[in-house]
Amino acid sequence: MQIYSKLDHPAILSSIFSPRTCGHTPLPVGAKDIEIETEPGIIIGCRFYISDPAAPNILYFHGNGEIAADYDEIGPLYNEAGMNFLMTDYRGYGWSNGSPTVTSMFADAEILFREIQKWLSTYNHTGALFLMGRSLGSAPAIDLATRHEDAIKGLILESAIAETLPLARALGIEPEKNNISEEDGFNNLKKIESISKATFILHGARDELIPAADAEKLQSYSGAKSKEFIVIPGAEHNSMIATGGQLYFQTIKQFIDKVTGVTNWKRRRKTTKEC
Repeated sequence: MQIYSKLDHPAILSSIFSPRTCGHTPLPVGAKDIEIETEPGIIIGCRFYISDPAAPNILYFHGNGEIAADYDEIGPLYNEAGMNFLMTDYRGYGWSNGSPTVTSMFADAEILFREIQKWLSTYNHTGALFLMGRSLGSAPAIDLATRHEDAIKGLILESAIAETLPLARALGIEPEKNNISEEDGFNNLKKIESISKATFILHGARDELIPAADAEKLQSYSGAKSKEFIVIPGAEHNSMIATGGQLYFQTIKQFIDKVTGVTNWKRRRKTTKEC
């Protein structure tokens, strides 16, 4: 197990995490709130935007500065495209308690994943499970995919981090002064090499925080036999959906359909009818 103690220094944590607290907000139609205890006294809030119990499920880890309730307009758009969308927060974000650290982010993600699997099974959500991470959230999503390939159908990365040190410098952290090497960071490149499940990488061409070159590196290092890479022209770090519009959701659904065999099944059914 990797140790993230160098990233957990208080001065560095304040650059990695920008927690926003928010109590329970009104639920969009069809959505449910789920609370998961990751250790005694620590509750992580999740919001599940539900399309259909048989629809594919996306377990989503958001970027820094965001909270689950920020997706109350976006979640239903995933639903309209035929996907269930399950948002998780980090400690200190939304109505989750505690204070975030890099170590707790990874540890909580592991427990969240296992508990969400149980929840989906209990409530008969039978669709395939995909992991998705945006920006900071790419780290727990990739990390989980390295250990749970048998339980997921694929990995989706948006505006994802390839190397930790360039991002650290962009956030005002001086790795050399803090004795931090790339091996002390998230290690997304090294981890993604071992992931063989289908992988879809989206990035903004004008991303000012994490350059599109990071997406190219992740694509080249990915161990997946089936992998796709799309750069959205004109999109910045926080404008992927605004720039991509409906095409953003349709593209993700097309990837999921291909991985789950829906597209091929429809094609075979059409061919049978024509015969």
